[in-house]
Amino acid sequence: MRLPWLGNSRRADTQPSSPNVYHTEIIADVPVPERGETVRFFSRKLVRPGKLRSVSNKDLRESLLSLFYLSVAAVLPVAWWAPICDWVSTLRRKRHFRKEFARYDVAIKAVLGDDADTRALFKGHLAAAHRRRLMLAAHLVPGRRWSPAIPLEGIDGLREALQRGRGAIVWCDQFIAQTIMGKRALFEAGIEAHQVSVNFHGFSESKFGLHVINRPLVEVENRFLKSRIVFERADAYQVTVRIQKTLKENGVVLMTNTVHAGSTFTEIAMGERGWTHLASAPANFAARAGAALFAMSTLEAVPFREYRAIVSPELKPNAAQPASQPAKDVAAKDVAAKNLVLQAGYILLKRDRLLEAVKSYPDQMMAWSGANRLTGRQDQPAIGGDTG
Repeated sequence: MRLPWLGNSRRADTQPSSPNVYHTEIIADVPVPERGETVRFFSRKLVRPGKLRSVSNKDLRESLLSLFYLSVAAVLPVAWWAPICDWVSTLRRKRHFRKEFARYDVAIKAVLGDDADTRALFKGHLAAAHRRRLMLAAHLVPGRRWSPAIPLEGIDGLREALQRGRGAIVWCDQFIAQTIMGKRALFEAGIEAHQVSVNFHGFSESKFGLHVINRPLVEVENRFLKSRIVFERADAYQVTVRIQKTLKENGVVLMTNTVHAGSTFTEIAMGERGWTHLASAPANFAARAGAALFAMSTLEAVPFREYRAIVSPELKPNAAQPASQPAKDVAAKDVAAKNLVLQAGYILLKRDRLLEAVKSYPDQMMAWSGANRLTGRQDQPAIGGDTG
């Protein structure tokens, strides 16, 4: 995903947009009566593949930052790391405020309310993006033994669910520490997990970035995984089969809350008056396979010293809700097959856990909600963030 401090360059503004373009359509508005809320389901179809650049004009900056943070991790004591990230985040701060703050301000206040100190949160958000890079560098430096505290909360519930023999899905939020530290916490607790991930996972979406810039992040994450299930839209069936097989073998599957990899996603209310988008795939697999579903947030309590990896109690929606009428009659058969009513219950429970974590550490969230609802439309760039 494009992290907030990496704004589009002046040159990029003059070139054609490179993201994939999709057509979105509302599938169904599914009410959850006991919650008094409705979950809206969308479909996404690829209209025009994006143009993949060989080298992005952000790649040089990413490469230099990688080298810089490798030097910091190798030479300087841990006590210096957070102040250095804070300082580096100020170098382009005026530009980020000019280009990105207005949108951030509206999104944050829609979720947290008008009293939120969005300027302070935005500064923290920029610094957090740099700490994410230094987390990676600390795992790459040869001989560096960096051992922060990562207590894992809720692991007993996950282990109890695995005793039922139907596997478990851990639905992870996009906080800066989740990518590496969340996987490390599970690994150190003895959980062998399989990560569902898109091909372009990391800091860059160019060909050079795929093979050079993103590779170290993937390799570090793989230390803490049993396997990685790479999602390709052209090969969705094979990926689905592999996930189902893993769950049948009582495995643990990690899915990050991203909406841009699958063919459907959802929209629900978030906070005061905001809206957020959640992937539908985790709820869909849980509903179809009967696997246990958990939410997970990994939060930075003290930068580079202590992290909180929190696995929620098992998400258990009320499955005895009456069937809902889909918004589009032509999709009725597909809607019934996917059991959207049960999925909607999962989605709202997941939203509750996400909102709880966001209220505690809003500046650490990489992908934010918005103040406006999404409508079915053509020519929509991909929404959502990085997977895995």
